[in-house]
Amino acid sequence: MDLQDEIAACRLCADRFAATATAHVPRPVVWFRPGARLLVAGQAPGARVHESGRPFTDRSGERLRDWMGVTEAEFYDRSRVAVVPMAFCFPGYDATGADLPPPRLCAATWRLRVLESLGPMPLTLLVGGAAIRWHLGASANVTAAVADWRAPAARGVFPLPHPSWRNTGWLKRHPWFEAELIPALRQRVREVLDV
Repeated sequence: MDLQDEIAACRLCADRFAATATAHVPRPVVWFRPGARLLVAGQAPGARVHESGRPFTDRSGERLRDWMGVTEAEFYDRSRVAVVPMAFCFPGYDATGADLPPPRLCAATWRLRVLESLGPMPLTLLVGGAAIRWHLGASANVTAAVADWRAPAARGVFPLPHPSWRNTGWLKRHPWFEAELIPALRQRVREVLDV
């Protein structure tokens, strides 16, 4: 069984998910292939992605693709873009309807194996706090990491806030993100994908 099939068959969190307010079963969303040139390191699938089986098939995905300056076809071309979240399954909602964090068990079980299978990546996008903390250090603050984007970008890593509609206020409070980071991100994405 290859790695993608192993992950797709994973049921390590079945009891955890059954105990959530959504009481759902695991459905790993696996979207990577060795040879991809751009890694989107995300958080975890949301409810819509859990239903569709494709990463970022929601408003967050629309915003992320806009930030990247890519078409839907480009984004879903696994030979060019790998989407590897910190957890492959929708973690569920708590009793108040808030998203639960990605279970650490998923990253501990799969992440290093997936990244090794992908090999060196010319460009990595760290989308949201869980991915930023895993890749840049456990104490990384999202706003500080994104504000200091130039240093990691020089190494091919762009820290980004989560593109959720819930972060619209953050985007308004930090206009430099769209004025400075987004143009640099789009340029680098084109350089990597148009090879």
